[in-house]
Amino acid sequence: MLVLGLESSCDETGAAIVDGEGRVLADVVQSQAEVHARYGGVVPELASRDHLRNIGHVVRSALAKVGAHLSDMTGIAVTNRPGLVGALLVGVQAAKGLAWAAAKPLVGVDHLVGHVLSVFLRRGEADPPLPAFPFVSLLVSGGHTAIYRVDAPRPEAITELGATRDDAVGEAFDKVAKLLGLGYPGGPIIDELAARGDPARVKLSAPMPSRDSLEMSFSGIKTQVARLVAGAGTTADERWVADVCASFQAIVTGVLAQKAIAAAQREGVADVVLGGGVAANRELRDRVVRLGASRGIRAIVPSLASCTDNAAMIAYAGSLRLARGERDGWDLVATSRTLLERRTRKGRGKR
Repeated sequence: MLVLGLESSCDETGAAIVDGEGRVLADVVQSQAEVHARYGGVVPELASRDHLRNIGHVVRSALAKVGAHLSDMTGIAVTNRPGLVGALLVGVQAAKGLAWAAAKPLVGVDHLVGHVLSVFLRRGEADPPLPAFPFVSLLVSGGHTAIYRVDAPRPEAITELGATRDDAVGEAFDKVAKLLGLGYPGGPIIDELAARGDPARVKLSAPMPSRDSLEMSFSGIKTQVARLVAGAGTTADERWVADVCASFQAIVTGVLAQKAIAAAQREGVADVVLGGGVAANRELRDRVVRLGASRGIRAIVPSLASCTDNAAMIAYAGSLRLARGERDGWDLVATSRTLLERRTRKGRGKR
């Protein structure tokens, strides 16, 4: 089985070819970071236009890397939810055209399901061990932060255990970076500066630290940083910025690690799997692994290439649908809604 996957849910245009065992034969990603950097965040209309410019190029590049033709593919998989609808539409329409032209089956893939299953990708170097079902997945990205119980590689077998009530953790990183004048995207910049700072020099309180609840909130710590910046004045030098980054990152990754491991203990599972762009954060990876080991839980972290948005995870998730005999029609739509049931209510107040 060879599956061509397309990804265009946000600000990266991707095409990949993956076989039925999850081996990544080609994975091409065209980033839009420079397009959106001047605005401090993703501009949906600009994202859609850039996808339109790049979708043909990444597909041709992926096929060329494998030395294959479209006729060699078993099927075409494409992210059709959730994400920016205009951006998704570019990928969905391209996938429909390719599937129709080559007379190949078409399957839509939920972007979040792709992230949850990205740990199964085999890239041929430093591949993580395969988790055993059921496992707990900590999905942390720019638009989504949630903890799931995964009983099987199907959307209906993935259950939300807890999620953020407000900002996703990736949004919090971006907003804090903007407050500190560090640019976009904020995650990698804060991760780099945090390594140079002292988290003990800047006091921030942990958001919803209780392990009794698997729900999370990140808007409050963003507000704390905003107040620090407003009152810093002339003390806001490079060292102070690094200390703020270190404190912010330590607190956020600590809460995420504690809740993920607590979820695994509560569910009685042996494995915790990280997924999503923020799973590339070095401190988060280290904290989850160390805390898990101290409590008899194995933490499995995908390769960096599998954490960020990529089409390989979409191709793999699509290959599982194709193997089950599932197909989508030409009426496949792009939508901002995930297939995964959300149980955590947005906003403040008692639950």
